[in-house]
Amino acid sequence: MTFAAETETLNYNLVNVQAEATRQVSNDEMHAVLYIEKSNKQPAELAAQITQLMNQAIATAKKYPDVKIETGSQTTYPVYDNDSRKLKEWRGRAEINIESTNFKSASQLVSELQQNFQTQSINFSVSDAQRKKVENELMIEASKNFQQRAQMLTQAWSKTGYNLVNLNLNTSSNYPQPVMMRASMAKFAAEDSAAQNVASGESKITVNANGTIQFK
Repeated sequence: MTFAAETETLNYNLVNVQAEATRQVSNDEMHAVLYIEKSNKQPAELAAQITQLMNQAIATAKKYPDVKIETGSQTTYPVYDNDSRKLKEWRGRAEINIESTNFKSASQLVSELQQNFQTQSINFSVSDAQRKKVENELMIEASKNFQQRAQMLTQAWSKTGYNLVNLNLNTSSNYPQPVMMRASMAKFAAEDSAAQNVASGESKITVNANGTIQFK
């Protein structure tokens, strides 16, 4: 009987409450993927050529210490003649990934690398540091919004107050999709060593507060 009474008390006057806090945040981090594709009848020569270009790219990136560069996927595959089905040549492809919060430096690096590389995609996002800062602020804002709704419902039901039973805070981010760029459209003007201006856009960060209150 005691257990049943406690259970009944716990589930009495329970109300689910939802609230959220949202903010549009300027994207402060640039991501770019560049690639090279080369062909050669000798796989060893092909590998050496690609390795040389990749090493040159990494060496060039050292001039931009605030830009992070890392090698991506690399593949080599045979190409056959359509008629005779004999081995025609070997083709290789290698990617490099660029990431930076300094758009000017990143754009200048991309401009230099486009002498040998092509641009596969460029996209922008909120950096981890900025995202965590905004999420922490939105958690406080969402919690206050939750309390305001809970208090409003308490007054609407003519109750003296409420107890918080549980509360869940969940974050979500809506980032723009990567901007896919054709080689002819992705060239950064490099004749005067000036980087192309970029529009990074914004991302929406949301914190949802979902919980249960119990009227007193």
